Amino acid sequence: MTMQGNRPLIGVISDRRMQGKHPFHMVGEKYLQAVADGSDAYPVGLPLLNQGFDVLDILDRLDGIFLTGSPSNVEPLHYLGDPSKPGTWHDPHRDLAALALIPAAIRVGMPLMAVCRGFQEMNVSFGGTLHQMVHELPEYGMHKENPEDPLEVQYGSSHRVTFSQGGLLEKITGTGGAMVNSLHSQGVNRLGEELNVEAVADDGLIEAFSVSGAPGFTLAVQWHPEWRVLENPVSTAIFRAFGDACRAYRLRGLNA
Repeated sequence: MTMQGNRPLIGVISDRRMQGKHPFHMVGEKYLQAVADGSDAYPVGLPLLNQGFDVLDILDRLDGIFLTGSPSNVEPLHYLGDPSKPGTWHDPHRDLAALALIPAAIRVGMPLMAVCRGFQEMNVSFGGTLHQMVHELPEYGMHKENPEDPLEVQYGSSHRVTFSQGGLLEKITGTGGAMVNSLHSQGVNRLGEELNVEAVADDGLIEAFSVSGAPGFTLAVQWHPEWRVLENPVSTAIFRAFGDACRAYRLRGLNA
């Protein structure tokens, strides 16, 4: 671990959810804790405001961006998909914020990490498309959790992913694959341009990618490495690599 004075400030995207009659901007504690413990960084929630959301001004004050998972789905209008099934949970405020943050962060070389919904947002931002209900497609296994199970079961190991040989995940974890959890209904249909596959499930579903030629650290994974991050060596390695990249970005800015 590094000295606390060197801790980077990582912006964590929020969800916009109604609580009673009022909208709240919310970030799950497990994501904040994973950034603090796994990346040795200070997490700060980013509100999703229609007015005053200046992406470049926000990025100028941060050292990294973390796109979290969420129960909501990316609206299919962003990738010209079929309309969602009635009752599908959407978060249009988050869609707009994420799709603005992703290209801006990559352009300035800011480290960017994404999980689950964030992984899906990144694919869409690069022109990719999504399956809306992977668990209903016969060619894929069951990637969705049982909501009746306790959290320990939902976030327990579900299936194996194989890391791309010579890729970023293999490099930072020192292994060729891992058992991961699986709690999603959306998944990659067509991979976006300029994205490199970093991990694939046994059924062929893309589970991780990075951005080809990005000037900074970029990694998106479909699973949830933030869950009890310090108890899983692969998850710890992922968050540590992200934190190290954010620290390096911060120090470059301080020395500029």
